[in-house]
Amino acid sequence: MRDAAERAAEFIRRHVTGVGELTWEHKGPADFVSLVDRGAEETIRERLLGAFPNAVFLGEETYDPAASLGADLAFVVDPLDGTTNFLHGFPWYAVSIAATHAGEPVAGVVLNVPTGEEFSAAAGGGAWREVDGRREHIRVSANDAPARALVGTGFPFKGIDRIDEYLRQFAAITRQAAGIRRPGAAALDLCDVACGRFDAFWELTLAPWDIAAGIVIIREAGGIVTDLAGAPPRVAHTGLVAGGPAMHAWLMDTLRNA
Repeated sequence: MRDAAERAAEFIRRHVTGVGELTWEHKGPADFVSLVDRGAEETIRERLLGAFPNAVFLGEETYDPAASLGADLAFVVDPLDGTTNFLHGFPWYAVSIAATHAGEPVAGVVLNVPTGEEFSAAAGGGAWREVDGRREHIRVSANDAPARALVGTGFPFKGIDRIDEYLRQFAAITRQAAGIRRPGAAALDLCDVACGRFDAFWELTLAPWDIAAGIVIIREAGGIVTDLAGAPPRVAHTGLVAGGPAMHAWLMDTLRNA
């Protein structure tokens, strides 16, 4: 998977200088796709299915709702997480690939395309960060004080009917936390939780390809990931709450009372 992610990243980098000439296609409100997304996904598909021809492939740009996440081996792929950032020249977007077994994420890799920073994990093998040839084990933040917490989030642009609910939550967290950040690429946000940059993260509406890799990376980094009800998350369209044990508990309580 790491090789497939790097090949996709190389494909994306080759198109950065021509981004102004790309045709944008609207998938939905504030949701865009370009030929770069589709080309990167095909690069990943060829690499993974060439090695694992019997696997199920679930990609954001060629998503088939009938495809089974319950397969023995499925790859859940976002070839360019942060497409809007990419199309605007905002340097924060990633390739995200997860392997699932019977619907459960068992391995994941997220590669920050502009910086080359890579996060990866496999069940039972810990979580790792690699950049410039240096590889290190990562852990979630041990912070237990909301007043010192930096919290990541994502705006519900795909579920705009929930904006009032989100703004109540945003206000409640803002009153308690040190700060809130919204960089615009959920896969990277989850990795920022895994390595301790963010103390916690929440978002109301996420897709399977947004979260699959991040779930296993955070778990292997010692963190907790649940849906908005506090249950183990399914690799599906869902909301998500993540953090170290203390920060996850605080964030869940704050969201419930917002």
